[in-house]
Amino acid sequence: MSTVAYEIVDVFTDRPFAGNPLAVVFGAEQLGTDQMQTLAREFNLAETVFVLPPTAEGATYRARIFTTETELPFAGHPSVGAAVTAMRRGMFAAGPVIQECGAGLLPVEVTDAGRATLTGGEARLGSSREPKPLLSMLGLTAEDYAGGDLATPREAGCGLDWLFLPVRREALARIRLDTPAAERLGVTDLSVFAWADGEAHARVFVPGTSVWEDPATGSAALGLGVWLVAAGWLPGDGTSTYRVHQGIEMKRPSLLECTVTAAGGSTTAATVAGHVWPVAEGRIAIPPFIG
Repeated sequence: MSTVAYEIVDVFTDRPFAGNPLAVVFGAEQLGTDQMQTLAREFNLAETVFVLPPTAEGATYRARIFTTETELPFAGHPSVGAAVTAMRRGMFAAGPVIQECGAGLLPVEVTDAGRATLTGGEARLGSSREPKPLLSMLGLTAEDYAGGDLATPREAGCGLDWLFLPVRREALARIRLDTPAAERLGVTDLSVFAWADGEAHARVFVPGTSVWEDPATGSAALGLGVWLVAAGWLPGDGTSTYRVHQGIEMKRPSLLECTVTAAGGSTTAATVAGHVWPVAEGRIAIPPFIG
């Protein structure tokens, strides 16, 4: 039976069995897209990443990232997890590397201590949305809303866009997501967060998918920086630091340490960093080719 190697690692945590679990697959150069998607469904985690030889000039390695349903151009915890795990396996030394993925060539700084800092792609900012339908979809009320004139619900991202909704801290534990309502509203990727003094507490949802809440979401943490600058909650010039606490309600506490750099009120760069802990390794059978 033909097999490929894999590791299960926990990302954005200072200890194992917390953070966001990730399957990292090696030696899959000959697998087709359908085979990779089948393996991602077998692992049944939020994401599975395949570490492959690069195809772009200047790249250190290539990452293909799959949810249980589809391939993504980019995601945060697979990018951080892949970089640290590949370094530990001797594919490259600690230091600066370049990840090739669907969002382009992204810089990653990897340390011997098992930490990586990922620089996101080009910043994007969407238009504002009404908060009331979003709050109702979550089982919350107008009193739970913590936005303002500029701090409105809107999409933002650095390679993968999320819809951001600011709420009061105590509202996070009371969220009850109405998936049919989310479908009616066209909400597919949602970060609900509370903000105070450079610290965000967040819950991140992907309604309608098999893994519908995420305990640590690097792409959402990057997008939050874009949102915070646009809202005026972080300075519009220079580099600011902030932290995102996530996964608490899921009993998988996570910490994402971030920076956002802005000029003239617009984001020019954002980073997210965290540790990666190995928890399992083995080999898995290669599924039959389907496509």
